Amino acid sequence: MYRYDEFDHQMVQDRVEQFRDQVNRRISGEITEDAFKPLRLMNGVYLQLHAYMLRVAIPYGTLSGSQMRKLAHIAREYDRGYGHFTTRQNIQYNWPSLDRIPDLLNELAEVEMHAIQTSGNCIRNVTSDQYAGAIANEVEDPRIISEVIRQWSTFHPEFSFLPRKFKIAVTGHENDRAAIRFHDIGIVIKQNDQGEVGYEVHVGGGLGRTPFIAKKIGDFVPAEKLLAYLEAVMRVYNMLGRRDNSYKARIKILVHEIGEAEMRRLVEEEFTKIDARDVLSLPHAELNRIAAYFAPPAFEVLSAPFEIFEAAKASNSAFADWVENNVVEHRQEGYAIVNISLKPIGGIPGDATDVQMDALADMAANYSFDEIRVTHQQNLVLPHVRQEDLPALFVQLQETELATPNIGLISDQIACPGLDYCNLANARSIPIAQEISTRFEDLKQQSNIGDLSIKISGCINACGHHHIGNIGILGVDKKGTEFYQLSLGGSHDENAALGDITGPAFTSEQVVGAVENIVDSYLQLRTDDEPFIDTYRRVGMAPFKERLYANV
Repeated sequence: MYRYDEFDHQMVQDRVEQFRDQVNRRISGEITEDAFKPLRLMNGVYLQLHAYMLRVAIPYGTLSGSQMRKLAHIAREYDRGYGHFTTRQNIQYNWPSLDRIPDLLNELAEVEMHAIQTSGNCIRNVTSDQYAGAIANEVEDPRIISEVIRQWSTFHPEFSFLPRKFKIAVTGHENDRAAIRFHDIGIVIKQNDQGEVGYEVHVGGGLGRTPFIAKKIGDFVPAEKLLAYLEAVMRVYNMLGRRDNSYKARIKILVHEIGEAEMRRLVEEEFTKIDARDVLSLPHAELNRIAAYFAPPAFEVLSAPFEIFEAAKASNSAFADWVENNVVEHRQEGYAIVNISLKPIGGIPGDATDVQMDALADMAANYSFDEIRVTHQQNLVLPHVRQEDLPALFVQLQETELATPNIGLISDQIACPGLDYCNLANARSIPIAQEISTRFEDLKQQSNIGDLSIKISGCINACGHHHIGNIGILGVDKKGTEFYQLSLGGSHDENAALGDITGPAFTSEQVVGAVENIVDSYLQLRTDDEPFIDTYRRVGMAPFKERLYANV
């Protein structure tokens, strides 16, 4: 795990004191809310429906136990006893008092955390694969280059005021868990026939009111040239991205308007200029220095049989179900990757209480080399757990109501805060997610349905990623009444796809029944254990639509 150097510490502390002065001037009335807005946004502070909201960065989704304990403390002392983990691997606090936010940020700085560039028209928190460094068949740990990008992009003087926000994601595995094709820049770490590591660069992905799948612009950028290549992409965007219309200002619109070939030509032209100066070549010594922070932990040499683990599975069906759904094979024999669901039946997706966060910090210290990950699905991961420790860990998760065995199942939904918190939303997301999970709470039924993703957004900004849910739900407003538009066939992985709209929207009273109709249709249409997305791609929209609107 990366540790701050003296420059990092000084940078974060200076920003805290700078923002403290800005807050004091806002509270005193010396500056207006309009003048304060760009200042607070650059420090992760939003003004939502009922209060200010603070978004805290968790770079590439990696946390230590001490950082998680601090997040628990923040929830308890500055908020209402909980935090909300997001699809950008961040955490949000919905109720901090503005006058106390500088003190909150000062406490975060004590554990090398901050809220810098978690909002505003800048390069946002770099995200990555939650299984980085733990999953087998990984080309390279993607957190290494993610940290390089974090350092390059933080306070970058040329890219502090872009046409719009800018998001970067990195994966080092053939299975894309970082949704790189739906980012402004998505990076896939590759290895060529000579064994050299390079980077495949995708540009122009994104969701919102005009969703696009990113285009592959760079096939194999050498490691030492990656920053120069990214700088070229950013310069083209900064020069040509529209500033007259915020809806058309994202790089996805630029790529769409000028075309993939022209975007590639412009980037290569700019890259040639930058590379000729050789000012952004990444020294191998520096890359190795950062890589050392992500060296594998001191794994024990373990070999089967793992008697405690196997005996617990045989004697405890609840434990066996949890292992089946929440535990993933580790690259190191005798270890496991443990997914921790933040989607209890009837709960709010992504929320964790201060008590749960404190408990997770202890579990990380005791079972996972003091390391925790945040996922794009609003869940958490303990990446390095001995199989022999899984039964004891499961008991502790049960005690803190964190043992829901539903990873990848229908109740493992993504939902944005919606109209319960957000002043941009048209409809509520949280109650719909709660009702769906309650409707499908039976684990045998969920297991029979199998792998199926539901993603819910309260408005067209798509914070709930509804475009890329196998079933997507978008809240819309019709003359003051909340309606929900459904889409089918979206996917965020290496087989990226945007969902197809089914037809007219449903009322809040109808939408959960409509989801049930879709599921029932799927169960009748599938062959053997065919996943929902495969069935949809095989049969298309027609049979689902026919059943959905049969009585309309």
